[in-house]
Amino acid sequence: MSHAVGRRAFVWGTGALASLAACRPRSPANTWRIAVVPKGSTHEFWKAVHAGANAAATELNAADVSKRVEVLWKGPLREDDREQQVQVVEAFCAQGIDALVLAPLDANALARPVEEAARLGIPTVVIDSALHHAPFVSFVATDGVAGGGLAADCLARALPAGGNVIMLRYQQGSASTEAREQGFLQRVLQTPSLQLISSDQHAGSSRDTAKRAAENLLNRFGDKVAGVFGPCEPVTMGFLLALADAGLQGKVKLVGFDITPGLVTALKNETLTGVVVQSPFEIGRQGVLAAVHHLQGKPVPSRIPTAVTLITPQNVGTPAVAPFLPQTHPA
Repeated sequence: MSHAVGRRAFVWGTGALASLAACRPRSPANTWRIAVVPKGSTHEFWKAVHAGANAAATELNAADVSKRVEVLWKGPLREDDREQQVQVVEAFCAQGIDALVLAPLDANALARPVEEAARLGIPTVVIDSALHHAPFVSFVATDGVAGGGLAADCLARALPAGGNVIMLRYQQGSASTEAREQGFLQRVLQTPSLQLISSDQHAGSSRDTAKRAAENLLNRFGDKVAGVFGPCEPVTMGFLLALADAGLQGKVKLVGFDITPGLVTALKNETLTGVVVQSPFEIGRQGVLAAVHHLQGKPVPSRIPTAVTLITPQNVGTPAVAPFLPQTHPA
């Protein structure tokens, strides 16, 4: 079943919902208000998504002076606060936005507010992480399964004699990281030289919780572990800090996902073996472009992939990976 849903295809449902739609605020006639709701508001990844969303608005406003695009940005403080993200979506819908660009914290928990937005005639573009059982115009994201496979390949090259590896998961319900974990597991199982000794532990949403989980794993497995994988920036950084405290930086090979200035330094110091990176700026940009093009009646693909690549100490200074390194973007 296609997830592409036109504005005229939405139905009102109950009389109360129709009444709400009739009385909710409207955008100015010459403005499209696009609400962008990230998973969180503190990590560098989401700051780059915000910059990309604003860049799309600037681009669209330069091309069409008859209809202005305004980006509204708000997300939960923590990346495990599903209820706050639901409340942010509901508040935006009550304000009379024209479209929603959403990075769901949970593939299932955000389905209901997106369905309610659809009944109000507000189309949704999903970015970064999948959403289940709800109508949306397009899904803008990196191929997480492929990215997880790149991470496993990187560990295999770093461990030519093979060895035991650990994957520390992020948190349950995060579809983007679950896809990366799936891709990593699939590739490890296809790589005879690597033996997976732990893959069922979750790090939680912050560097601090990830560091504690990583410390527990290192204490449990001791010198048996040769390589580890973190499927997102907080887990990667948590593992990096735990390895440093244990005196294992550079000895245990660490491959992560997503990039920050601190992880660039770790690559240059060779305490980080590799990091799979995407383009959060482009995810934000493409999300807003897809929403506005849909409002304009233009065809929008149901899936818009964004690039993914691997950065290592060997290529971190090359022009080929420069577009994926952290940039200073005005939010």
